[in-house]
Amino acid sequence: MSTLRSRQQPTAFNGVWSKLSGTERGKYLYRIARILQERAREFAVAESLNNGKPIKETRDADIPLVASWFFYYAGWADKLDYAGLGPNPKPYGVAGQIIPWNFPLMMLAWKIAPALAAGNTVVLKPAESTPLTALMFAEVCQQAGLPAGVVNIVTGFGDTGAEIVNHPGIQKIAFTGSTEVGKIIAKAIAGTGKKATLELGGKAANIVFDDAPLDQAVEGIINGIFFNQGHVCCAGSRLLVQESIKDELLRKLKRRMETLQTRRPNGQEH
Repeated sequence: MSTLRSRQQPTAFNGVWSKLSGTERGKYLYRIARILQERAREFAVAESLNNGKPIKETRDADIPLVASWFFYYAGWADKLDYAGLGPNPKPYGVAGQIIPWNFPLMMLAWKIAPALAAGNTVVLKPAESTPLTALMFAEVCQQAGLPAGVVNIVTGFGDTGAEIVNHPGIQKIAFTGSTEVGKIIAKAIAGTGKKATLELGGKAANIVFDDAPLDQAVEGIINGIFFNQGHVCCAGSRLLVQESIKDELLRKLKRRMETLQTRRPNGQEH
């Protein structure tokens, strides 16, 4: 299992990963993607156990998308000259990544795959409540023959995340989480030269005007707030409706909500 070591990470970047061509890096990403496909059923069950989301979502959406994400960035690894960053773009070095609990493995893929494709090495901390599939992913990296220290999974609470943010050997921070913690990270790295990508929490509004097809609007509202149990950064937690259609829309929405069913994550009824 990969672990954080202050010496191993820079060594992995300087001594191994940064020396590989994009084509060679892409081969590793392809292997990871294929292994994820081969172990898809195992990962789908583990992800449902990880945070309680329905097996239908992990089996049919999350895990296939995770594999697709690694396939996609495997294809980009040798084409970075055409990524809009100018000729021969350079990696940052070591990327420290901190992810939340609502899409544990998908968040990991969104962070790790592009970082590796671009030539960076990674230290990633999953949410303290959902580390299971991140630790399984470390096994996938070993299975794919990824050089030691290129991907490091470190579990822990907020203080572990702070260690990553403040570590002098890390050049880039990628964080998905609350606005409050994002502000703390921004202050911590101000003036250090570290780069940051902050995807901070927020909600969205459904806006319905009188020319909308109301039955379709109702389905959009239901999907917007109940998909992934509402644990989505852009979940439609507010509803703004033109006054002339308010009563009709609310009647349809209430009727539709009466048909919703709650089940266990494995699909069985309570």
